Amino acid sequence: MGMSVEQLKELAVSSPAKIVLLVMDGLGGLPAPETGKTELETARTPNLDRLAESSTLGLTEPVSPGITPGSGPAHLALFGYDPLRFDIGRGVLEALGIDFDLQPEDLAARGNFCTMDEKGLIVDRRAGRLPTSKAAELCRRLDGLSIDGVRIIVQPVQEHRFAVVFRGEPLDDRLSETDPQREGVPPRTVVALAPQAERGAIVANSFIAQAKETLADSSPANMVMLRGFSRLPHLPSLGELYGLRAGAIATYPMYRGLAKLVGMTVLATGATLANELATLEEQYPLYDFFYLHVKKTDTTGEDGDFLGKVGAIEEVDGLLPRLLNLKPEVLVVTGDHSTPALLKGHSWHPVPFLLSSPWCRPDGIPQFSERACARGSLGRFSALQAMPLALANALKLTKYGA
Repeated sequence: MGMSVEQLKELAVSSPAKIVLLVMDGLGGLPAPETGKTELETARTPNLDRLAESSTLGLTEPVSPGITPGSGPAHLALFGYDPLRFDIGRGVLEALGIDFDLQPEDLAARGNFCTMDEKGLIVDRRAGRLPTSKAAELCRRLDGLSIDGVRIIVQPVQEHRFAVVFRGEPLDDRLSETDPQREGVPPRTVVALAPQAERGAIVANSFIAQAKETLADSSPANMVMLRGFSRLPHLPSLGELYGLRAGAIATYPMYRGLAKLVGMTVLATGATLANELATLEEQYPLYDFFYLHVKKTDTTGEDGDFLGKVGAIEEVDGLLPRLLNLKPEVLVVTGDHSTPALLKGHSWHPVPFLLSSPWCRPDGIPQFSERACARGSLGRFSALQAMPLALANALKLTKYGA
């Protein structure tokens, strides 16, 4: 299975080399029936293809074969943390991502505004992807409730998403979610998954009932759904483990939250990919590890927008020369998971992976795609190995054993 973070820590040495981890969220795809080509194969990517020829290629398994990962576990694996060992709830990620000062005793949940019809059935799980400004207004109406001595803090995240923090006497996080993940059915009730979580279930259900009442006159968002109940875990930081000064460049709150959790400094950036590149250029001297996140490849995949995803990949390719200009000793280009437009959601398919460094063995394959990466010398491997490979190629790992 490879080494644990604790074992790798023993081998870590500092070197001046810089590592850039470019994550195109949801990168892997499936062939369009008309052409037999995936999004990545359809996209015109001269820069990525040129880079692939002098790089080593493979396919990563984000968690394990056949398992469809959420964004949290998939990213943790890329950062070198076993997602089956370090389980981080979506609520915690959502709260950290909006720079909320989460306390160890807080219970956090991710919320969705949704639309319910007069029969109490969900007709739109995302309330028409409510504009963030409208969601912020609704959050203000729900914020500050107090139930059984527990203060409830409600903060907008993005579009229909918000974070809820239950603050007071610590509540157990073993609670079921209320999002049935489909339309045409009623929201579920929060159920305690352990006897110690009973009080949390009562408080959460009571909050949902009050929210329903408060939002009764609101359209399209007239109900809330909660998922990802969680409390703050402790993870050793990338600095503690490998001596890395790590900077994160991501625009979406959840990924900023994830980066913060593993001890990265979250850098300010504008909303576009060009802004993200400008941040990388400005901050380049200050860090030796950069995580650069591209969200558009995932959102277009989830929307089933095949050509939109092709365009998002081409946009990254067009900006790649600016990144290569910085001459990082190690550049990894990959995704956290696959989001095929054909499936309109995350999938279990392995993810294209490229590693470029002066010390890699080039595969000489002049294309970056699922099929090209399947022929690469790295083969099919666990995403957990991405970090050791990057560290080794930056000469940041010493010999194991005598």
